[in-house]
Amino acid sequence: MKVTAEKNEKMGNLIFASIYPLYWNRLEKNGRTKEEFHQVLEWFTGFDEDKLQSLIEEKVTYKTFFERAKIHPNAHLIKGVVCGYRIEEIQDEFEVYRQSRQMEKLIDELAKGRKMEKILREEKK
Repeated sequence: MKVTAEKNEKMGNLIFASIYPLYWNRLEKNGRTKEEFHQVLEWFTGFDEDKLQSLIEEKVTYKTFFERAKIHPNAHLIKGVVCGYRIEEIQDEFEVYRQSRQMEKLIDELAKGRKMEKILREEKK
């Protein structure tokens, strides 16, 4: 499926605080811990637990969330299909959409019980 400017804008306008509990509920149901959840988010965005909490309280949009993030240099290694979109085929101009799908992919992997070493991608040597 192709990402459009409208989809990118719609994703960018979502409030992170409204999505965060949905992610957490899913992970909790699958026996994962909040520490694991935050470890994955911190690896991807650079935000520690305190910063995440302040962004939630501030009710930032996804666009603002990702603008403030320091996306991990190995984020390009996050590949696969999420919600019918192949992450590596999402064009650069739709960066917010791609980053939100990358984050969702990491959360999916965590929920499915994938090992943390695999989720937190490293370059092959």
